[in-house]
Order: sequence, then structure tokens, then C-alpha cells
Amino acid sequence: MQSLRQNFSYLFLLCCLVLASSPSQAASAQDIQNRMRTRIPAITDLKDLGIVGESNRGLLEYRSQKRTHAAIVTAENKDRQLVYRAIGKQQGVSPNLVGKRRAITIAERGTKGHIFQNANGSWYRK
Repeated sequence: MQSLRQNFSYLFLLCCLVLASSPSQAASAQDIQNRMRTRIPAITDLKDLGIVGESNRGLLEYRSQKRTHAAIVTAENKDRQLVYRAIGKQQGVSPNLVGKRRAITIAERGTKGHIFQNANGSWYRK
């Protein structure tokens, strides 16, 4: 349950940042937030099973031979990249830097038992 709350807090923060960028992007940001919110349970299940982990770029990455729910993982990464681009533009930094910063926060707040990648590229289970 805590992981779900953390994910929702993350989504809320990201979407607030995107929404603040311009009124014309508000509808798009709301769409992104809604899509990401609906994927949380499936992504949490994939993490619980060790199928995906959080990369040091702030994206999901397969950690198992199973490639189940590929459409969900692809869609999540696409939306995360859209958010990282919007935040990067707002802050005057690259989307890659935003993703790397976000990866650190995701790992710090991550759930015990989930898989994360540290800055040097090594994977570990929390």
C-alpha cells in the first residue's frame, strides 16, 4: 500500500510541474497522469515478481526473461519520457538529467524487494 501511495505522490508532483508549464498542455498532462495512475497496479505486480526494475535513467527495464505486459512497460516509459522532457524544458536541463534525478528518488523511496539500478549500472534488490 505504501508503494501505491508513493507512486501516486510521484505522479501528482510530476503532473503539477507539467500542468504549470502552460494551459494548452494541461489537458495533455491530465491525460498522462490518468494513464500513469491506471498502470500503477500492473507495474507494481511486475516489480513484485522481479520482472521489471527501475533503471538509473528513471525508466522501467526488464530484469527477467519474461516480457509480459510489454505494452504497459512501453507506455509507461513513453509517458515518463514526456514528463521528463516537460520538466527539463521548464528547468532548463536535459530530459536525461531529469530521469537520472528521478531514478535516485525512486530508488530511495522504493519498496523492499524491488529491483533498482545504481548510478554505476549495477542492479540490486532493495
